[in-house]
Amino acid sequence: MSDAYANYQVQTRNHTLINYEYCKAQAARWYGYSSQCWGLTASDGPAPSYYQAHSPSNDRGVITPTAALSSFPYTPTESMQALRFFYFKLGNKLWGNYGFYDSFKLEDPWFASSALAIDQGPIIVMIENYRSGLLWNLFTSAPEIKNGMKRLGFTAPYL
Repeated sequence: MSDAYANYQVQTRNHTLINYEYCKAQAARWYGYSSQCWGLTASDGPAPSYYQAHSPSNDRGVITPTAALSSFPYTPTESMQALRFFYFKLGNKLWGNYGFYDSFKLEDPWFASSALAIDQGPIIVMIENYRSGLLWNLFTSAPEIKNGMKRLGFTAPYL
């Protein structure tokens, strides 16, 4: 979808690639960062910092699986590498009954014990959107959504 300001598919892909490339480039600074272990976004962290908005300007060495895994539609290859690393390499340290735990820091090592719905939802939805487009198609097929998007100046093939 696009408007007068941006093509949001391109914009989101570029933002995701910045996250990915930044984490790859920080491999010498933070133990564990790599092309397979990446993802910065707001999440829990070890004491004393706890919950923070992790980003290149506030990097504490904490990886949040949600950042990489909810990016499947934009970076499928990079996101799949992260999924395989998180699941197969970190295993039950990062995976529980409700999915991936919130975050981890391999340098300490520290792993969150929480599996937050605000993380699980985007992971599931975006993997399905990458796989089939189901949720995007359902949402954008609603007449109210189409009308609202047009009135706001958005253009997209589904409008």
